[in-house]
Amino acid sequence: MQRYFPILGWARAYDSRTLTSDLVAAVVVTIMLIPQSLAYAMLAGLPPQVGLYASIAPLIAYAVFGTSRALAVGPVAVISLMTAAAAGQVAAQGTPEYIAAALTLALLSGLFLLLMGLLRLGEFANLLSHPVVSGFITASGLIIAASQLGPLLGVRTSGQTMVDIVRTFAIGIEAINPWTAAIGFTSLAFLFWVRKGLKPLLVRAGLKPRPADLLAKAGPIFAVIAATLAVTALALAEEGVRIVGAIPVGLPPLTPPLLDADLVLQLAAPALFISVIGFVESVSVARTLAAKRRQSVEPDQELIGLGASNVAAALTGGYPVTGGFARSVVNFDAGAETPAAGAFTAVGIAAAALFFTPLLYNLPIATLAATIIVAVLSLVDFAAIARIWRYSKRDFTAMAATILVTLVLGVEAGVIAGVGLSVLLFLHRASKPHVAIVGQVPGTQHFRNVLRHDVVTAPHVLMMRIDESLTFANANWLEGHVLSKVAQEKALKHVVLMCSAVNAIDASAHESLEALNHRLADAGVMLHLSEVKGPVMDRLRRAHFLDELTGEVFLSQYDAFRALAPAVCDSRASDVAAQSSGAGI
Repeated sequence: MQRYFPILGWARAYDSRTLTSDLVAAVVVTIMLIPQSLAYAMLAGLPPQVGLYASIAPLIAYAVFGTSRALAVGPVAVISLMTAAAAGQVAAQGTPEYIAAALTLALLSGLFLLLMGLLRLGEFANLLSHPVVSGFITASGLIIAASQLGPLLGVRTSGQTMVDIVRTFAIGIEAINPWTAAIGFTSLAFLFWVRKGLKPLLVRAGLKPRPADLLAKAGPIFAVIAATLAVTALALAEEGVRIVGAIPVGLPPLTPPLLDADLVLQLAAPALFISVIGFVESVSVARTLAAKRRQSVEPDQELIGLGASNVAAALTGGYPVTGGFARSVVNFDAGAETPAAGAFTAVGIAAAALFFTPLLYNLPIATLAATIIVAVLSLVDFAAIARIWRYSKRDFTAMAATILVTLVLGVEAGVIAGVGLSVLLFLHRASKPHVAIVGQVPGTQHFRNVLRHDVVTAPHVLMMRIDESLTFANANWLEGHVLSKVAQEKALKHVVLMCSAVNAIDASAHESLEALNHRLADAGVMLHLSEVKGPVMDRLRRAHFLDELTGEVFLSQYDAFRALAPAVCDSRASDVAAQSSGAGI
């Protein structure tokens, strides 16, 4: 039971000290989450109270099923953007159908995550490469920030791509409301200053570093309070400043799923993208924070925890949720020790929904826009683009394609392009494995690349080190590559394939090895293997490949060279006993 209900593990050791730590963290995260929930709901095109609803039941569900001690689940910017893009394809914002689409997205995402968790597919998230994820999040951050320029200035904008947002902003730029712009830019400047300047100021005033840091994290609440008071005192709503307005008071309603077949089919693919992107973002944050405390995170159970959270959101008037980076870091820094901190945060949000929402009536939309901009710009990582460019041009290609397609065509197209290009580049790389011609390092039993080291070789022996497993993707290329090298060296009598890096040989590669063995035999060249691993050797034996092999299987590359080229081999290191054998390493 503890496998599927991690709460049964950590709850046994729960004590008053842990309770105090979790309560403090919950208070801090609640203060941070209230404005974020409102802002992200509006980013998703939903009424602000939906953000509060998505921050109650999902947090309790994750506390029961999740494995991370510090992950803070709830609405996040990227998933909100993807929700708006997906729901906008089936209904107009502000309609009941749009809200139903958001609920359906949460339900489908939750079911996909639960299914992947039950099938133990957690590690498959690693197939989504980091450059693609980083590129997608960077592009999404830019789109989100651009989309909030309109609300920041009182201009109506629309669209889910950078092109559409910029176009609609340019059309409406003459309608900028000066009061809205003043509130928006003041909030933006204050929030940027709070992130860097408030903590040092409080420390200089005599406050200890940790309380000062926690107060700095509560900056958005200060901005919300100040902006709301300003709008109320100056009656700025009458001057055209858009405000949140009336937010229904009460706990989340029960919202049974609307299982409309056409709607489910339309939203299935977007829901799958949302679940995968949300899981990758969440598990990355969870692992990072867990490593700092030498804790562990179980990816398969995280799928179940996030799946349960999204199902809970769908059943209580919310929309898709996942673990947020900034919120989780605050939760961690505030001292959260168990997932119970999330449950306590849910209680705090529920209290806000019950008692404090009338106080938010005059909250200006511009302040929420500033909150979103400051939050998402931390996701934009231009330095990562330069790092990937220096390290790998192939990965940079996938990253750049993801960024460009996301900006121009939207989030779904960006994910598809990035993943598709990553797979194509992976297959292209896998189809041409690194193969090095090696020779003996003088005075040792080591063999290295002839292009990188001064080594000993023999004209009648070609020694090739294969640096990847042999599969259907690269078997034919390897066969052709070996035969082309043999054709260039007329004096060759032996070819030795050094298999120290070969962890597997599939059926297609086995057939290619058989064909290579016969073709080399026809050319009067013997094929040998060296340093073959035990599991690979077992398969070759079962297939009777060794019965037809024209040469031998050597325990080490040194054994092969000494046996095939004794006159050339540097035997000064031969005091280490080596004996030809068919047994695998």
